[in-house]
Amino acid sequence: MTAEMTEPLAAGRPSGEVLAWSRGLVLPALRKAVDQLPPSMRTIAEYHHGWRDEYGNPVLENGGKAIRPALVLLAAEAVGGTAESAVPAAVAVELIHNFSLLHDDVMDRDTTRRHRATAWTVFGVNAAILAGDALQAVALDVLAGSGHPRALEAIRTLNDATVALLDGQAYDLDFETRSDVRVSEVERMARGKTGALLGASTALGALYGGGSDFQVEAMRGYGTELGLAFQHVDDLLGIWGDPAVTGKPVHSDLVNRKKSLPVVRALNAGLPASAELGALYSGSQEMNAETLARAASLVDLAGGRAWSQTQADELHTQALVHLGEASPTARAAVELGTLAQLVTHRDH
Repeated sequence: MTAEMTEPLAAGRPSGEVLAWSRGLVLPALRKAVDQLPPSMRTIAEYHHGWRDEYGNPVLENGGKAIRPALVLLAAEAVGGTAESAVPAAVAVELIHNFSLLHDDVMDRDTTRRHRATAWTVFGVNAAILAGDALQAVALDVLAGSGHPRALEAIRTLNDATVALLDGQAYDLDFETRSDVRVSEVERMARGKTGALLGASTALGALYGGGSDFQVEAMRGYGTELGLAFQHVDDLLGIWGDPAVTGKPVHSDLVNRKKSLPVVRALNAGLPASAELGALYSGSQEMNAETLARAASLVDLAGGRAWSQTQADELHTQALVHLGEASPTARAAVELGTLAQLVTHRDH
């Protein structure tokens, strides 16, 4: 930790206030970007973002926490820049995130997101895929049109993260048909699928905030480690999360026999519970409430639950080390620490 990070004035805002502030800055620009889309894709994108219902009627927003844009804005402030200067980067990151969600829901056959039906179940698979593709294209256009002197570097940063994200998703799909997935493989998958975009978020914020190359890389390290911690916690929520909090059914990852981080750790533990879990996962019959509860218990008994929480805690600590390396401004440092705490200690 730097001296700046321990100054008394660094009380910072609560996470809820930070996220609300971020949404207030980013949402108008995000809506403007989505509004560029042709009607065929704009309707789906607005539904997916929680702005409209399936008939195009405005609804009370339910677009999720939007942690990534908040990380972008705070990273810009952390290196001495302004949040306003980084709004284009925050919009681009949020567009890429939602591009990936639209595609992931199709590939994972998820029927619920944010307490409502997923876009593909409402508009069809092909339409949802096209809408996701459109969001990716708009994201790059937002950066290209930002007028920032490092816009080209930002585009390459976001593109590299997108490719890593897609590579992680490819691994995730490959795991569905394999019974020999190793812990190192699923960690690599998570670093690509989740860590890369969070790392890009904080790197882009530092870029748009005028940070030095060293600060950009330190902030990227903070985001990348936090991203893997995020995935560990997300996987815990995918098994034990409260549907009222997650917006997905209880045991949702187990229904699809998903090879998540705690599951793969449990399968590789070499315990009787590992073998029983492996037998459940290799079966072809749909798991009912009783077998799903048993599978969740086996992941716990084989140590997967405790391991993932421990990993999340350790990654959280490492993220804060990288944050300190960036010599961040006091309030931004504390608020980035608050978001890190939120990410790694969501209720589950």
